[in-house]
Amino acid sequence: MSIAASAQQLLSPETLWKLGRLSVIGMSKDGKSIVYKVSTPDMEANKLNSKLYSIPVIGGSATEVKDAKDLVVDKNISPDGKYILTTDEVKTENVLGKDYYPNLEKSNAQIYNGLDYRHWDTWNNGTHNHVFYVENKEKGTTVDIMKDEPYDSPQKPFGGDEDYIWSPTGKSIIYVCKKKFGTDYAISTNTNLYEYSIETKETKNLTEKNLGYDTNPTFSPSGDLTWLQMKRDGYEADKNDIIVRFKGIDMNLTASYDGTVESFKWSKDGKKVFFISPVDGTQQLFEVNFPGVTKIAITVKQITNGDFDVHDIIDITGENALLTRTDMNHALEIYSYNVKKNEWTQLTKVNDEIYNKLSLPKYERRYVTTTDGKKMLVWVILPPNFDKTKKYPTLLYCQGGPQSPLTQFYSFRWNFSLMASQGYVVVAPNRRGMYGHGQAWNEQISKDWGGQVMDDYLSAIDDVAKESYVDKTRLGCVGASYGGYSVFYLAGIHNHRFKTFIAHDGVFNTQSMFGTTEEVFFNNWDFGGAYWEKDNKIAQKTYTTFNPINYVDKWNTPILIIQGGIDFRVPIGQGQEAFQAAQLRNIKSRLLYFPEENHWVLKPQNGMVWQSEFYKWLKETL
Repeated sequence: MSIAASAQQLLSPETLWKLGRLSVIGMSKDGKSIVYKVSTPDMEANKLNSKLYSIPVIGGSATEVKDAKDLVVDKNISPDGKYILTTDEVKTENVLGKDYYPNLEKSNAQIYNGLDYRHWDTWNNGTHNHVFYVENKEKGTTVDIMKDEPYDSPQKPFGGDEDYIWSPTGKSIIYVCKKKFGTDYAISTNTNLYEYSIETKETKNLTEKNLGYDTNPTFSPSGDLTWLQMKRDGYEADKNDIIVRFKGIDMNLTASYDGTVESFKWSKDGKKVFFISPVDGTQQLFEVNFPGVTKIAITVKQITNGDFDVHDIIDITGENALLTRTDMNHALEIYSYNVKKNEWTQLTKVNDEIYNKLSLPKYERRYVTTTDGKKMLVWVILPPNFDKTKKYPTLLYCQGGPQSPLTQFYSFRWNFSLMASQGYVVVAPNRRGMYGHGQAWNEQISKDWGGQVMDDYLSAIDDVAKESYVDKTRLGCVGASYGGYSVFYLAGIHNHRFKTFIAHDGVFNTQSMFGTTEEVFFNNWDFGGAYWEKDNKIAQKTYTTFNPINYVDKWNTPILIIQGGIDFRVPIGQGQEAFQAAQLRNIKSRLLYFPEENHWVLKPQNGMVWQSEFYKWLKETL
């Protein structure tokens, strides 16, 4: 009886915030084990505590390790062992009042002559990330390969050591950088790969002809430079392709593949490149052959298939691939996958003890016909112990992006398993703008934020609402970022479908968004231009027809508005404007404000407040 009872526990916010969060460090030097980190929230200390572990690739028990430094290969050490790469922030420009007026040391003024004065959640204080190489011994000479340059490598805000590598000879360093400054930086996505020579101290641009993103440089086993590339400047969601520079010619291995590449890894024999790509509401492992000088056709092949997401390609040897996986009910774990037998073996079991005590939701695929006659995948997540004879309150989930994959991800905030475990049916449509359904489907949302995609949302909720188990009088709509925009927009056009709304860091006013967001290239592309371009019909539609502020007079439904104080992507004014509008129209509304959170909510105690207020609001209004 006690075992049966314990198996009927439901996932709660408190339990979600006890789960370990796994991240891979790398393979051990002998290739026999995987080193990984598990970060676990410490609610009292309001931080994440981390531990390192090692587990055999053939399976077995995990062993805690103190330091991964001597266990895994350090890619930052030069091939000859002479140098090591490091990064640091370097002061390259005057920004602060005291930079200009040294006698006024207590001044906190900031002076800017161009955009990029703030990025993501940090104001520009005149410092930039630079790559250094230093002799791999104590008190060695340190050299800044970007000396005096007001540019960043690693890229801000999310770049890491994937942005710089040694050449196979160890005579040069390849690094990623967007060598643009101020306003030019804010309106462009044109990163390039640069090569710095240790001998001559000279730098050359390796990808000067490409105007979009060039990222993730690596070398094939035979020494061919390989990287990810987007073609169009200003378009951050362009198709990402694998490029190989072979005998001076750039070969696009995924040109004919109607999808985008998330990450890749060469096979050890140099005959294939493995990559991860979204497909049909999941994220899977693919391979593409490398023809070299032969006339063999380039062929892309999907290797894994199922209702799960593959995230990391750790290693692939022979028949076995070492990968990480999630699904809507399970956080990231490490698996071994036998390619020939199509068999999965779970290696790490970070959270199994907790999951084994839970009754988890079920998720189903549903294909809905859209208003323009297309077939759209909709994930439907059903509460644990689902009873089709009962009626359940139902949430339409609006994904952010706007171009991003809605797959079998496991979020520690927007967690479908948790939503369903609180008794809600969740409807998550792969509307326009979702990777994994072809590039045309993905691109259709650009410059059409309030168009077909809104019909897609309503088609999804209307179709699922036909089911007898859906309480049509208790429908809610929730989302963040572009999903928050979707909530604000639907609030004015939903025609009494929804009983409540929740918008997190959503775009409320497209005109003020254009005037305050920090990555201007995004709005230039997705909005079609600036609001003052009166002859630009596409842009003007964004600032009128597709602007949620123009439908506030039709708002009639309770709304919870969540806003981060240091979110510079969707700045604080968006949430403030929305809340003020709702309050002045006497609509039941609440503002949940996190002064020190950015576009996300990262601190454990804030995360618990977020979850508590989210479900408190739904209980009050739905």
